[in-house]
Order: sequence, then structure tokens, then C-alpha cells
Amino acid sequence: MNLSSLGFFRNLRPPNRQFAVIGLGRFGRAVCATLHGLGYEVLGIDTNEQRVVQALTDEIAAHALQLDSTQPAALKEAGIPDFDTVIVAIGNYVEESVITTLNVKELGVTYVVSKASSEIHGKLLNRVGADHVVFPEHEMGCSLARSLTRPGILDRFELDPDHSIVEVRVPETFDQKTIVELDLRNTFGVTLLALSHRDSDDKFEINPSPVTRLRKGAVMVMIGSNKGIDRLPITPPE
Repeated sequence: MNLSSLGFFRNLRPPNRQFAVIGLGRFGRAVCATLHGLGYEVLGIDTNEQRVVQALTDEIAAHALQLDSTQPAALKEAGIPDFDTVIVAIGNYVEESVITTLNVKELGVTYVVSKASSEIHGKLLNRVGADHVVFPEHEMGCSLARSLTRPGILDRFELDPDHSIVEVRVPETFDQKTIVELDLRNTFGVTLLALSHRDSDDKFEINPSPVTRLRKGAVMVMIGSNKGIDRLPITPPE
């Protein structure tokens, strides 16, 4: 999922988190650029000098270093233990990816996200301590399929294969009805977490009152089963 997509969750992120991205290929560059664009301090790392220089030239990271991430001493000297979150974006080189993930965890980084290129690769990353393993190609394919079949969903974050958090517009059939009247949990198997304010899609009321009347076009943040979400009467954008 695009890291900047859910405006509601973007506003909940702590302002002072520091990120390091190891591996500046297409995936790593995209992560760097998105986090940097959101105002976070990002350190980019790669063994390839040209990629490091390009990251600095394109201003997708506050700092960028050339080093061998399979060497714990190099990572320690770069200050990796001081970062809150490290993204290991070395997807195509399994050995380097696994060793780097192990090194980062052993240096005491709290949260490590590692990119996997296959199921076996993912299992290895889990074994050495990755806190979260991502499969970008698989997730992109699933996201594309869902966007094609449910174009009315503004954005989606999959919690697991069966449950998601989504941003959707209030459909015409929900207009001027209260939350309690709609009985979303029993009717669709979803729960309304937040509702955008009348004057802005960027400001949300958390856990709105059951007697709140919905208005067509407002943004709802909902959590629930994918089957339930797929039953929602969502109107595709014009």
C-alpha cells in the first residue's frame, strides 16, 4: 500500500520518527521519496555509489550513504541503532537481505520491515527477526485487482487476507441516515472508525456518535471483513 495514501492514518503518525531505508532500487527509492515527502527524516543506504548519489541529487532522502549492510560494524558506524524503523529493501539478493535484516535486529532496532521476493525468502526473514515482511509485487497485484473491481474505494489497507481498513465516500443510499439506523456491523460486518468533518476531508471525528447523520460525499474510515466491505453500496467516482 502507498505509504501516503490514507490521510486519516497519516495524521496519526508520530512526528519525530526516523527511518532508514537499506537498498535504493525502485522499491527503496519509492519508500524514501514517500517518507521524505511526508516530512520524516530518512537515511538512504546502498552499496552502489551511483544510487546513493542519485538519491541525494533527487532529494528523496535527508542523508544517503554508501556501505555494505552485511557488515555490522558499518551499520553501527552509520548510526543504525538510533533509528526507530529500518526498511530492508533488498529484495532480489536473498543472502544480503537476510544477513542485513539479522544485523539490524541484532543492533537493537525496534521495528524492521523487510522486502521479500518469494515465500521462502519471507520465511527466512521472519526466522532472523523481521517484524514485518512485505511482498510488494503480490500486494500491488492484489491492490490493482481490487481497484479495478471496486473503484469507489478511495484507499485500502489489508490487515490480513480476510480483513481491511478502507476509506470510502458516503453513498447516496446512506445520505441523512444515522449510524445506528444503518446498523453497519450487523448489515455489512464493518465498523465505522471515523468520519470526515463537514468542511474538510482531512479532519476526522473519531468514533462518531451513533446518532450522527451521514452526508453524501463525506469520507468514512471503516474496518471489517473483505466480504462485508465488498457488499457496501459504494458509488464509483464520476
